[in-house]
Amino acid sequence: CVRAGLSTLVLEKLSAGGQMATTTQVDNYPGFDEGIDGFELAEKMQRGAERFGAETEYAEVTALDLTAQPKRITTSAGEVFGRTVILATGASPRPLGIPDEDALRGRGVSYCATCDGMLYRGKKVVVVAENEEGEAEANFLADICSEVLYVPLYQPVMSLKDNVKVVNGKPKAVLGENDRVTGLELADETLGCDGIFFAKNSMPPESLLFGLETEGKNIVVNRKMETNLPRVYAAGDCTGAPYQIAKAVGE
Repeated sequence: CVRAGLSTLVLEKLSAGGQMATTTQVDNYPGFDEGIDGFELAEKMQRGAERFGAETEYAEVTALDLTAQPKRITTSAGEVFGRTVILATGASPRPLGIPDEDALRGRGVSYCATCDGMLYRGKKVVVVAENEEGEAEANFLADICSEVLYVPLYQPVMSLKDNVKVVNGKPKAVLGENDRVTGLELADETLGCDGIFFAKNSMPPESLLFGLETEGKNIVVNRKMETNLPRVYAAGDCTGAPYQIAKAVGE
């Protein structure tokens, strides 16, 4: 946008990169033959944009009026206006909220099997699923990992591969040692493992994005990334799967 001569402001709540910045090792983004830390990759992207004149403001967006012209964006630092808005809000997985889940995120706790599954090739993992969408995550990991234990928080379980074992129980805490996951404590037993994948519904954008057409938790766009509202675009995880950095950048 800046290279095309447009005045461009990037609003970030905490830091560049969003969920990507919480990933310690990104191995599936081209150009980094040894992989790269997600936070470092986000900083490189930010510096690249700012080299051409993009401005970054760290503020939380609390309200949007996308039907007005110009668009009105209310933030924790005040109001800003723009003729065009690109929504790149990402996906925000809802944590289960058990002890040490957040502390070990990126150190054995993950929310995306297709993003982080290859880190656990030949290892033992647990998938905790809120609904049947988690079955696809478990089946994907079954072709990579030595053992997959599936803890469903719903019934019935429908279509798991033969080498995925169902374990019923209520998760109580994530277990760790030396800053790495070592297991998952259930109400009645402990599952030793190298990694835990929480397949939880992400938080939908309806609270902020009134008037946008959505499908489930995803913003509906066409091939030009246009939403149903004039001069409002969306790109990345907020438009749906696959949840990959390269896909988000391409959009």
